[in-house]
Amino acid sequence: MTDAEPEPTPPPDEPPAAGRDASGPPAVRPDSAGLSHAELRASDADRERVAEELREALAEGRLDMGEFDERLDAAYRARTYGDLAPLTRDLPSAVPPGPKVSMVKRAGDGETGEIDWSERIVRGEPSSRGAFAFWGGFSRKGGWTVGRLFTSFAMWGGGEIDLREARFAERDVVIRCFAVMGGIQVTVPPELNVTVKGFGLMGGFGDDATGAGTPGSPRVTVTGFALMGGVGVERKRRRAGRRRLG
Repeated sequence: MTDAEPEPTPPPDEPPAAGRDASGPPAVRPDSAGLSHAELRASDADRERVAEELREALAEGRLDMGEFDERLDAAYRARTYGDLAPLTRDLPSAVPPGPKVSMVKRAGDGETGEIDWSERIVRGEPSSRGAFAFWGGFSRKGGWTVGRLFTSFAMWGGGEIDLREARFAERDVVIRCFAVMGGIQVTVPPELNVTVKGFGLMGGFGDDATGAGTPGSPRVTVTGFALMGGVGVERKRRRAGRRRLG
């Protein structure tokens, strides 16, 4: 009796072909080349461009502060172009605008030393968030730091808000002024970007300041109302500028 010949070793199982499940039909694998534009990842620069459009819309009165805050937060949290698109869909298209006419009341020919806004936007904590006057007065001036929102109220009294030497914790600032049988005066430098949106009821909400500022300027919106009282917003040169011209 001869020894039995060894049985041949079966060949190893062949690995499943790429993209195929050995126990079922071929698996579907997503392909980034087939993604739509809305599914592509947005960059920091894309998010910042949308944020800039929203700031412009706020300054022009197209968005109120609540809408602006909500959209700005969504812009910085956006991951894709599809997340960013709805935030500016109802705003005017980004068609290159015509030249803007500056409404800034300049200090005069020969004045130098315009504000260096890179030194005035400090991104810190505001030194004051509001002011109140009742049968009295308040004053905010000098090198104080303005926050994103500053609310002031004067009843049977008066207040002064001076931004000529102020620093800014945010690039977009809203100053709310409410005067009831009282008065509030807001003073801004010629270089500041300002929009005034308040109104008066048996009183006045003056606007001698709306207009564009110099490049890099914060955007300040002054809003509120005056009831049997007054709120005034005007541009004045800084003290150093007056000394140079004096």
